[in-house]
Amino acid sequence: MVKTLLGLCLLVMSQLSWAGEFSALKYKTLEGETIKISDLKGKWVVINYWATWCPPCLKELPELVSFHDARKDKDAFVIGINYEQIDQTTLKEFVESQMIDYPIVPEQPTRRGMTPFGPIRGLPTTVVLDPNGNGMAFHTGEVDAQMLSNFIEKNSQ
Repeated sequence: MVKTLLGLCLLVMSQLSWAGEFSALKYKTLEGETIKISDLKGKWVVINYWATWCPPCLKELPELVSFHDARKDKDAFVIGINYEQIDQTTLKEFVESQMIDYPIVPEQPTRRGMTPFGPIRGLPTTVVLDPNGNGMAFHTGEVDAQMLSNFIEKNSQ
């Protein structure tokens, strides 16, 4: 029931008109690599803001790993944005211990929680960009692999 409600929330959020074009965004990963949204053209991009101290974030990490592993070579790609003040060594150890294999981007929170997508009001927050880099959904709260798959399938038609 809760997953269904969350799925409906994500679907409803997709219908809101906060959209923008974000293909110019680029991120520096924990490993020092640069990921450009424009390089992911043709794939759905799931950008997940999270923190190591956040219980709902920790609960959804295996779901995001599963989703990324199943779709990274096909039609979707996950980027995790660690949104907290944490040293990089501790973050790397945490990422390894959780077996997170999608790119992680360390980002310090701002005073007003501003991001390219607007303010972050809580964690986890997930943004979904369509294959052209356009904003499609902005969801605060947990997501799971099935929710994301359903959203993409519904909006790919």
